Amino acid sequence: MYIAITFLIALLALLLVFWGSKILLRGSWVFGFIRGAIGLLFLGAALLIVLVAADVYSYRNLAEEHSVGTLAFRKTGEQRFEAKFSDEDGLAQQFELSGDQWQLDARMLKWKGPVARWGIQPAYRLDRLSGRYLTLQDERSKERSVHQLVGSNYGVDVWQSLRSIDRKLPFVDAVYGSATFLPMEDGAVYEVRISHNGLLARPLNQQASSALKEWQ
Repeated sequence: MYIAITFLIALLALLLVFWGSKILLRGSWVFGFIRGAIGLLFLGAALLIVLVAADVYSYRNLAEEHSVGTLAFRKTGEQRFEAKFSDEDGLAQQFELSGDQWQLDARMLKWKGPVARWGIQPAYRLDRLSGRYLTLQDERSKERSVHQLVGSNYGVDVWQSLRSIDRKLPFVDAVYGSATFLPMEDGAVYEVRISHNGLLARPLNQQASSALKEWQ
C-alpha cells in the first residue's frame, strides 16, 4: 500500500516537472519573468513532493502485531552497555548506552476517517534507542545516551511536520509508540514487537527474565 502511495506522489512530481519545464521553454519571453517564476514554482513544488515521497517510503506498513527486532546487551563498565539491535530484516547496529534501563521509540502514522475506511493501515518507523538511570540524582549528573535508529535523510520530516500542526488533522495522527523502560543486564536479550498500540518488549533468555523480575 505504501509503495503505491509513494508511486502516486512521484507521478504527481513528474507531472509538475513536465508542466514547469513546458512553461519555462514555451514561446517568447514577453511574459518571461512571470512565466519563469511560475515554472520555477512548479519545479520547486515537484522537488518538495519527491522529498515527501522519499520520507513516506521509509515507513513500514503495520497490518498486524509482529516483531521489529531483538536487542542484546553486553556490559562494558559501570552503568555502561553495548547494545546490539538486529531489525526484522537482519540488519544489525551497535550502540553504547549509559544507565540502568533502555527504551526503544517508534514514530507512528495512524490514519482515520475516510482514509482509514479505504483500508490503509497505520505505518511506523523506528526512531531512537535511549538509556536511563534509575535514580534521579544519576539522571541529573551522569552522561545521557540517545541514538537515532532511522532519521529523515531528505531534509523533509513528514511526521514532525504533522506533529507541529496546532490542531489535529481529520485524516491522520502522528504519535509516538514506545517500549516501556526495561532493565539492561549483561547477556540479556529482548524481542521488540509492534502493534497498533505501540511497542512491546519481551525477555528472550534467562538473563533478561531475571533482570526483569529483580527490577519489578
